[in-house]
Amino acid sequence: MKFSTLTPALLGLTASVTAYSVEYSTETGYFLQDESSTDASTFDYTAVNFGLINRTYPADSHLKKHHDYSQWERFYHQVQKLNQDSHKDVEYKVLFLGRHGEGYHNAAETFYGTPAWNCYWAELDGNSTNTWKDASLTENGITQALKAHNLWQKLINEQNIHTPDNYFVSPLTRTLQTANYTFTDLSLPRDAAAFRPLVKELFREGISIHTCDHRSSRSYIHKLFPKWAIEAGFTEDDELWNGVTGETSAAQDVRSTTALNEVFFTSASAKSEAVVSVTAHSGEISSILRVLGHRTFSLSTGAVIPVLVKAEKKGGGHDPVKSSSVAWTNSPHCTVPPVTSVTACVCPSSAVPVTTPLVTDL
Repeated sequence: MKFSTLTPALLGLTASVTAYSVEYSTETGYFLQDESSTDASTFDYTAVNFGLINRTYPADSHLKKHHDYSQWERFYHQVQKLNQDSHKDVEYKVLFLGRHGEGYHNAAETFYGTPAWNCYWAELDGNSTNTWKDASLTENGITQALKAHNLWQKLINEQNIHTPDNYFVSPLTRTLQTANYTFTDLSLPRDAAAFRPLVKELFREGISIHTCDHRSSRSYIHKLFPKWAIEAGFTEDDELWNGVTGETSAAQDVRSTTALNEVFFTSASAKSEAVVSVTAHSGEISSILRVLGHRTFSLSTGAVIPVLVKAEKKGGGHDPVKSSSVAWTNSPHCTVPPVTSVTACVCPSSAVPVTTPLVTDL
């Protein structure tokens, strides 16, 4: 089991009696993705205004009369009013949760099939054609990220949407590239915050034994995007991935909670920074949604959904409670390509599943 690699510097494993906890919830009724009637498998965020529901808001009565406000302008005004009227220990933020575009690991999983991918091919760095360790975007993945870019620009031009006040991005290559294609070169409103993302370790994908979950070095990330900020304490090498044990859903939810605690209640002006972009992964977004109490909503590669979140401090103190560690699990896999199967991974009879990293040459 894995305990030691989740270091106190990353997750903080000791609680303090002077710390506070945060209770998260989703404010429903604003987005189609909040509603049980919306089918995630057919949801096209670009066709439905990021899912924003056409409706009136209580805060509409405070707007200037004889002015034609867009739906996004009225929604942002509603969020501002919620923050203005809330207790000092309550914050409302709109989280734009974006999944990276298609990576070479996604294409490989489609090619080999999920059972064979999970128990053998994903443990390799790649094949003779492509590399998927810390996978880059495919051409299709770049197109998906540019699709999000185009929607943002359309809504800036036509609805004066309030663009993110803060940008966070997972440290894996596919998310770094997705955020870059999505937000670089947008013609932002005059008073908008510039696109200056913070690379944040804890928004990475659920950590499995797959090499696509093994991040590259801090030096590599800095060289790729030298003007981007990397959070304090970010290690040169990946100290979380070991190729032997995998993070459970419970462990990932602890990590996601810690990450969210570092986004909310960060300063005296935090309520005014009510729109946040998080570019991450399918598994990590699923974990964030669980922490937020949102219904399950799977995103296709490159898709983006906003969620209106209410966060409430519980208890005193100036720092959030440090979460306890949760054990990880061993992940057996084959040492040679598995027997073809559409429902489960079956290793050849001569190859017993192991729990040690595969070391092979491409």
